[in-house]
Amino acid sequence: MLDLTFCLDPAASIPLYQQLYESLAGQIRSGRLHCGDRLPGKRSLAGQLAVAVNTVDTAYQMLVAEGYLEARPKSGFFVLEYVGGPSQPPQAPLPPLELPPEPAPRFDLSTGAVDTALFPFRTWGRIQKELLYAGPELLCHGHRQGDGELRRELAVYLRAYRGVACDPGQIVVGAGVEYLLGLLAQLLRGPGCTAAVENPGYDRPRTILENNGVPCRSVEIDGSGLSPAGLEESGASLCYVTPSHHFPTGVTMPVGRRAQLLRWAAAQPGRYILEDDYDAEFRFDMRPLPSLQGMAGPGGPVVYLCTFSKSLAPSIRIACMVLPGPLLERYRAAFGSYANTVSRFEQQTLRRFLAEGYFTRHLARMRGAYKGRMERLVRELEAAFGRERIRLQGRHTGLHLLLTLLDGPGEAAMEASAFAAGVRLRGLGGYYMEQAERCPANTVVLGYASLRDEEIPALAAALRRAWLGSAGGTA
Repeated sequence: MLDLTFCLDPAASIPLYQQLYESLAGQIRSGRLHCGDRLPGKRSLAGQLAVAVNTVDTAYQMLVAEGYLEARPKSGFFVLEYVGGPSQPPQAPLPPLELPPEPAPRFDLSTGAVDTALFPFRTWGRIQKELLYAGPELLCHGHRQGDGELRRELAVYLRAYRGVACDPGQIVVGAGVEYLLGLLAQLLRGPGCTAAVENPGYDRPRTILENNGVPCRSVEIDGSGLSPAGLEESGASLCYVTPSHHFPTGVTMPVGRRAQLLRWAAAQPGRYILEDDYDAEFRFDMRPLPSLQGMAGPGGPVVYLCTFSKSLAPSIRIACMVLPGPLLERYRAAFGSYANTVSRFEQQTLRRFLAEGYFTRHLARMRGAYKGRMERLVRELEAAFGRERIRLQGRHTGLHLLLTLLDGPGEAAMEASAFAAGVRLRGLGGYYMEQAERCPANTVVLGYASLRDEEIPALAAALRRAWLGSAGGTA
């Protein structure tokens, strides 16, 4: 039987029809109204509740749409059978969706940051504004591998500055290297497929490959990069490498070692090298080395990956990969129907940024700023600790340094005391996936990209106090 003891409150923020709907739905769910019960007519119920007929009609129509009621012509509204979900025991309250943010450190030496003040705001914004008004077609879908005009400009740039030998048709544009690497893993995985990854190294590629069904094996790094002997022993069919600037050691792979890797790939069908051109654009002492892909040629067994996250900004998710012919065919068969994951406005902005020469000038400006910052950081650290007490590596390429405190208290203690002093950094041992005991003692990774030049002396003084204490004096 319908319970009319509820009250509709005209002053409430919830509309009257919503209040009536919720009351009737609650009575059906609780079993007060049974399957087959006929509800009062709309005018009758409106009169009893002193509301408009439209209020009752709207509530009834919502109940019909959601399957609580059935409307029978010339007969009225009838309750349908309601089958509730299984009863569940009381559950503990859910944890908050997000953890409270950690307090921002005074100095952030993490390696993923960039100096946002160097972003070309005015030029990038002007190009985007022009495209927004003059390119309404960019609101529609474009080519699934990326706009053809952008891929042509990328092919020109990669050929001129990175020695990549490719046709625009081989290039796939995507929202970040992680996304593209995930697609590659799905293309390459299969029985017996294993990937060799660098140890120490960046742990995210290993996570992506394994999450997509490609098991990984760690191969040790030596003074020339990934060990060919270790690669052969791993039994891998794929090899993920950062030959231009290994992360985090900063090693640049010489041409002889690169040739050894290419011979390994050519020795058996189905072997591929995944070349991540990490930080190659930030080489301070000479022109960036040609890519491994360029040595192999456009049909060679190398997939070239690069991103604009460091050269522009991490939130501008534009990356690309260059696929050799056999993999390109497999990519188009598997993912050719996927829409491109990068906004066409971003794609066309980058295309003009490349074509009109802004990107090369922007890179030159960034290299100058970062080189000056690195040199000042080196000077301040050597002045604070003394050259005989520390060893600094990685000055020629990239946006981080390795600092070894020769008489330090140990990596873990250095990390902890730096954090207590307001400095966020990570020890080198944290990048070892296996055999961390081989890590050089007392070594930490200093990412300097987001530092402001004027705060470098205070950073050096803070690290000295943290690691040497008051006995070491102050900078």
